[in-house]
Amino acid sequence: MIAGDQTVSELREIAFTAAARAGEFLATRPDVLEVSTKSSATDVVTQMDIGAERIILEVIGQRRPWDTVMSEEGGGLPTPSGQRAAPPPTGVVAHWVIDPLDGTTNYLYDWPTWSVSIAAQVAGETVVGVVEVPRLGERYWAVHGGGAYRRDARGEHRLHVSPATDLSLALVCTGFGYTADRRAEQGRVVADLLSGVRDLRRGGSAAIDLAFVACGRLDAFFERGLNAWDHAAGALLVREAGGVVSGLGGDAESERMLIASAPGLHGQICSLLDGIISPTR
Repeated sequence: MIAGDQTVSELREIAFTAAARAGEFLATRPDVLEVSTKSSATDVVTQMDIGAERIILEVIGQRRPWDTVMSEEGGGLPTPSGQRAAPPPTGVVAHWVIDPLDGTTNYLYDWPTWSVSIAAQVAGETVVGVVEVPRLGERYWAVHGGGAYRRDARGEHRLHVSPATDLSLALVCTGFGYTADRRAEQGRVVADLLSGVRDLRRGGSAAIDLAFVACGRLDAFFERGLNAWDHAAGALLVREAGGVVSGLGGDAESERMLIASAPGLHGQICSLLDGIISPTR
């Protein structure tokens, strides 16, 4: 274990508290949302994204003011979690990677698949990941080396990826970017891929899509253009549930591509995508 069990337990409980409070706040969705745009007219942020981020930062800052945070609404730059400069009593400084509202477009339309994603990293390794899905009443979480779990109204369940081994019978999910050029490219990839799989889905929250791979609701997921806050927690879920996460050509996952799947499918979907996606795209 990269960090001691006590530290990891503390990070997990902080992530639980922060995700729950942010989720409760977001569930009070007002009828009228204040909407502004970021990278394009379809890349939106609301006052609820900002409010949820503030809640998460307050929870982390109160408990671990020496840690750093990277958050989508904070511009993606690591910042101190609190104002005090107290040294960590354990000597462990964590780096938090958070998306206070993953699936803002879904949230804007009151579509239920949006989430809060929180990951804690130590020495560059994700040790805790939590994906809170308030409208489904589900919390997904994982600890490095300790498995992945879902907590819902029926209790807590250990997660396992699907046993699928035939890509032609696999349910695959993807996501789309916000610019016209990126969407056109992704549309070409989907058109080429569709005949090689059972069916395709587009969920709208990468964190949830990865959680669904971890629990076997999806056989595979891929997307280009994801940032660390989109997948840090979800990728840990998949790995701890027995799945595989990578980029193209055997590379690590990155903004260029993330592919997550059951182990029996991973080589197949990577090969298929390698043949479809031009190196220059």
